[in-house]
Amino acid sequence: MGAETARTGPAEPSAVALFTPKLVTVLREGYGLADLRADAIAGLTVAIVALPLSMGIAIASGVGPERGLYTAIVGGFLVSLLGGSRFQIGGPAGAFIVLVAATVQLHGLDGLILATFLSGLILAAIGLLRLGTFIKYIPYPVTVGFTAGIAVIIFASQIAELLGLALAGPEPGPILPKLAAIADALPTASPAAAAVAALTIGTILLVRRLRPRWPAFLVGIVVATLAASLLALPVETIGSRFGGIPRMLPAPGLPAFELERVIAVLPSAISFALLGAIESLLSAVVADSMTGRRHRSNAELVAQGVANVGSSLFGGFCVTGTIARTATNVRSGARGPVAGMLHAAFLLGFMLLAAPLAAAIPLSALAGMLVVVAWNMAEKHEFATLLRASRGDALVLLVTFGLVVFRDLVEGIVVGFALSALLFLHRMAQSVRVDSALPLVPEDEPDGTPFERGPRYDPALASDPDIVVYRISGAFFFAAAGVVGAALGRMGAQPKGYVLDLSAVSMIDSTAAATIEGFARKVRASGARVVICGASRPTRRLLIAHGVRPPHVRFRADLERAVAAARGGKPGGAGGDAA
Repeated sequence: MGAETARTGPAEPSAVALFTPKLVTVLREGYGLADLRADAIAGLTVAIVALPLSMGIAIASGVGPERGLYTAIVGGFLVSLLGGSRFQIGGPAGAFIVLVAATVQLHGLDGLILATFLSGLILAAIGLLRLGTFIKYIPYPVTVGFTAGIAVIIFASQIAELLGLALAGPEPGPILPKLAAIADALPTASPAAAAVAALTIGTILLVRRLRPRWPAFLVGIVVATLAASLLALPVETIGSRFGGIPRMLPAPGLPAFELERVIAVLPSAISFALLGAIESLLSAVVADSMTGRRHRSNAELVAQGVANVGSSLFGGFCVTGTIARTATNVRSGARGPVAGMLHAAFLLGFMLLAAPLAAAIPLSALAGMLVVVAWNMAEKHEFATLLRASRGDALVLLVTFGLVVFRDLVEGIVVGFALSALLFLHRMAQSVRVDSALPLVPEDEPDGTPFERGPRYDPALASDPDIVVYRISGAFFFAAAGVVGAALGRMGAQPKGYVLDLSAVSMIDSTAAATIEGFARKVRASGARVVICGASRPTRRLLIAHGVRPPHVRFRADLERAVAAARGGKPGGAGGDAA
């Protein structure tokens, strides 16, 4: 009976279980007053961070600041209400600035709202068809490349506001014409605007260094606004350009549906959906890594789809999971999705009560804040690590980065993914070894001979509660990284040491190396040891390039020495740390 159970495995989860919102799960586990208090504090903290960000992202995207608040309030509430992550915070994201601005230029505000509505339907369909799993297959160099590219574009888009430039015409979308127009307008730079932007950036950096728990973005905006108002600086503000912010949400309404209009905005809608799916699942993974929880990717995509539809009905634009605000939510002690719902409610309260005060915010201060956001997004350490890791990963990174900056975001992702797939096929072809002088059907071999396949079985390893040995075999690359990462995350309760046996790994890429580095960092925080054995020289080089190195992780030549090192003993002999 036991053998039959092991053979059939656990039952497949039902569709209802897969798409049940995490809010329902949290309430079933028991949700008390202490949990509500913790979620209220976390929600208020995130709302304080999201308030200036939402307005700044909206302005940088070419729409009014109120559109960013509509997006954060309606979209953020629905993402937390229906999502598959306990801690996800939804709202407008800096990654969408380029796409949203281009859509507004081509199709106007009505076209943007229609594209947002359609992207919501596409996202919901992707989730319902359970295609969210495939989003996880995007390789690590591609995600770093497009994130760094977006950071460069955001910075370039803020130069004019940062310096208070008066451009001769509308600011071009492509980066090279944009930089040319900015260069032509440099003589019109406003010292007052540049000073306000510098004050904002300096205040944010100072608060982060001296008072890291304070809302640095909000403090920076408040300080810059007070300085500009008290000194009567000649800078453009939200009120002077947009006439202030409404004090209530607009009445919901469907966007205008015309076949020609739908066909025209469909490419933008597909781009919104693709980027939204990637960004939201990356954010959910970050929350999982911080908390040890697991999100439901397809349920999350359905929620993101509903949130985009809801945002468009109230005049908002693209909603996605936001990594920085989600991380802030976790660090603030959130217990579940109620924190995200309260964050939306607090934002609504801010809009109702403090809308007149927002009119005094200088646009150069918001630009300074977005420059800090772009700097944080750039993933500079990861970019440099991938350049050193291998020529193949460096090529994928640079091609993705270059296409995102100089061509198109979606084109960069698609080409980067295709190039990664080709490089993987090349690596797999090189990893195949042909043994000569072997019969077509090999004869049976007795246990213990030199020709026995695989390591000898040691029952002590299976019964030692202090040591967990995990053997990885085959090609460990970006498509398998999620499976292996999930398996590593499900390991039993806190042993003293982990041994990762890589002797049967034929090849490894940067995504897999990053997975091992994340696992080692998590284990290290619990005080356990991590020892890797059987890694080939190229595998060791790649792991070390990604930070998997002594003294935090030790390398041993064989399993026996690795187990001794994991137990805290001295392995002795050859095969020590191989750096």
